[in-house]
Amino acid sequence: MITLETYFDYVILPILAISVMLVFIRLFRGPAVVDRVIALDLIITIGIGIITVYSIRTDQKVLLDVAIILALIAFLGTVAFAYYIEKQQDD
Repeated sequence: MITLETYFDYVILPILAISVMLVFIRLFRGPAVVDRVIALDLIITIGIGIITVYSIRTDQKVLLDVAIILALIAFLGTVAFAYYIEKQQDD
């Protein structure tokens, strides 16, 4: 019988770790700045997933607040970059 903790340890966390490694490759080799910004946003999103899994696994609800704040910062950063790109195209 597979428990939730076993599923977290052997399925979800390895998938998240592999995805972070692949996104780091995109971050370093991205041909454009936009690709790098999207990769950075995706790394933060995957980090939020890892924090959430760890929070559920260890039953620490405080970490969910950290994940929400991190998501808000990532969203605002992406919106600010999109605004910058739009303003740069207008000039």
